[in-house]
Amino acid sequence: MTTAEAAAPARVMIDDTVARLEDLIMRGELPPGARLPEQQLADTLGVSRGPLREAIRTLEGRRLVERTPHAGVRVVQLSLEDLEQLLSMREALEGMACRQAAEHMTAPEIRQLRETATRIEQLLEQGPQSVFASQADTDFHRQIAIGSRNKWIARQLCEDLYSLLRLYRLHAVRRPGSTARVTAKEHHAIIDRIHARDADGAERVMREHVRHSRDRLLAQVRAGG
Repeated sequence: MTTAEAAAPARVMIDDTVARLEDLIMRGELPPGARLPEQQLADTLGVSRGPLREAIRTLEGRRLVERTPHAGVRVVQLSLEDLEQLLSMREALEGMACRQAAEHMTAPEIRQLRETATRIEQLLEQGPQSVFASQADTDFHRQIAIGSRNKWIARQLCEDLYSLLRLYRLHAVRRPGSTARVTAKEHHAIIDRIHARDADGAERVMREHVRHSRDRLLAQVRAGG
C-alpha cells in the first residue's frame, strides 16, 4: 500500500468532519460567537480529536471559525462594520463577475443558471430559509463567478465570502419580513442580461441586486442586535 493509499481514508474522515461541523454552524447549533469545545464536539461527531482539529483548521481557512488567545476557537462573529465592508466588497466583485459572465458564459451554463433560479423559486414555497439552507442561492452566484472565467474573482467569492454570507443570511432570514421572493425576480433579470450579452446591463442589475440584499441583511442584523 502506498503512502497516498494509506492517507486516503484519513482524508475522507477529515472531509466528512469538515462537512458535518460546517452543517452545525449553518444550522445554528453553533451560532456566531459560540465556542468550539474539542472533546464535546469530538463526542458529538463520533471522531477523535485529530480529525476534528484538522477540520477546525480547514474552517479557519474559510474564515468560518477563528482562534483567539485565552478564548480558544469560536464561530466567527463579525462586527457590523466588518459585515458592511464585506458586503461592499461583494458588490464590487459580483458586479465585475457578472459583467465578465455576460461575455464568457456558454449557452449550457446559462441554461443551468436558469434551472438554479427555478429551483430557488420552488424552494421559496417551503419558506425563505429553505433557499439559503439548501445553498441554492449560493449556487446561483457561484455559477456566475465561475462563468466569469476570472479565477481571481471566483476565488475571492467562492472560497471565503459566500460561506460567511450564507452564515449571516441564514440567521437573519429566520426573522419575519424577509423579501426573498424579490430576490428570485432579480435573479431572472440578471440571467436576461447575461443571455443578451449585455455586459453593462449585467453589471448594473447585479450591483442593484447585491445592494438590495445588503440593505435587507443589514436591517435584519441591526434589528436582531
